[in-house]
Amino acid sequence: MYDVVVIGAGQAGLSAARHLRRRGLVPGVDMVVLDSGDGPGGAWRERWDSLTLGAAHGIHDLPGLPLGDPDPAEPASAVVSRYYGAYEERFGLDVVRPVRVRDVRPLVGEAGDEVVEGGTGEVDDRGVDRTSPLVVTSDAGSWTTRTVVSATGTWTRPHWPAYPGRETFLGRQLHTHDFVSAEEFRGKHVVVVGGGASAVQFLLQIAEVTTTTWATRRPPVFDVRSFDQEWGRDVERRVVERTSAGLQTLSVVGATGLALTPVYQQGIDDGVLVSRGMFTRITPSGVVFEDGEVQADVILWATGFKPAVDHLAPLRLREPSGGIATDGVHVPRDHRVFLAGYGAGASTIGATRTGRAAALAALERVGRR
Repeated sequence: MYDVVVIGAGQAGLSAARHLRRRGLVPGVDMVVLDSGDGPGGAWRERWDSLTLGAAHGIHDLPGLPLGDPDPAEPASAVVSRYYGAYEERFGLDVVRPVRVRDVRPLVGEAGDEVVEGGTGEVDDRGVDRTSPLVVTSDAGSWTTRTVVSATGTWTRPHWPAYPGRETFLGRQLHTHDFVSAEEFRGKHVVVVGGGASAVQFLLQIAEVTTTTWATRRPPVFDVRSFDQEWGRDVERRVVERTSAGLQTLSVVGATGLALTPVYQQGIDDGVLVSRGMFTRITPSGVVFEDGEVQADVILWATGFKPAVDHLAPLRLREPSGGIATDGVHVPRDHRVFLAGYGAGASTIGATRTGRAAALAALERVGRR
């Protein structure tokens, strides 16, 4: 039985693993890190090649090994995959991959099952035993553990909003998750949906090869404030308020806004970064706004992601409002589970810090801190 199983080897997961390793836990003996990717890099390895390091949101150093100064023109996917791979090797984290975790559940299971060492067999008001060890099951086997650090981020849970007629559209629909290159849209009219940084970056790239329409639920607000540490703390405070209450996590742009860079200002001046508002329905040939229909060949949904926490469903952690209530990295409903890369920790600002916090909390839980 392991003391800690870390699920996910992105920024938060590697941070957690490094701090567990520093405090004496041995990979393969006391701890294990599981990752669904075919190689290092977390979600970054899936990013499109045109997202260069210089265009990406800040990539923060992992503890104990600075990123350095890579070429800002190099694809971020290549830079981060190389960096994370070097990190795993330097600190001997022995990440097990590819492992696609199916679920996390109590070893004891439901009421009436045989009680094992460390558990009582008693269940709470949701019918879950919260005293026994946990079992992490996957397509590559299972692991029994005293605690779980879930650091799965959001990349595997693209959010597709429901709009009338979406299933009737005869053109192509894709999500940020599936974007490869603007070149594949050359000569096609593209409707980009979403008010975040990804939507803005897509519009600027796609407008170089074809025509676009920008659809947003609210008028985009480009912020001229300084995106400094004070801004970061304000963002984190707003996100934490929601996750502490068990509400669904706030979209990144809903918390951060859009920075008015010179490039974005030029896009506004050129008429590319001007929202038409939100369409009311989708037809086989386009989208319908209040002032008329726009013919479209492609709808690109840059509509964000949801936390990838479905593997925790057997533990019945969600509140009626849809989110998992948290106190920092702690889940008050289940003291065996720690969330890194959830809520405020899903950003590059908070992932490293929450990874450390989750590791220390797990160590305290198993008496190894």
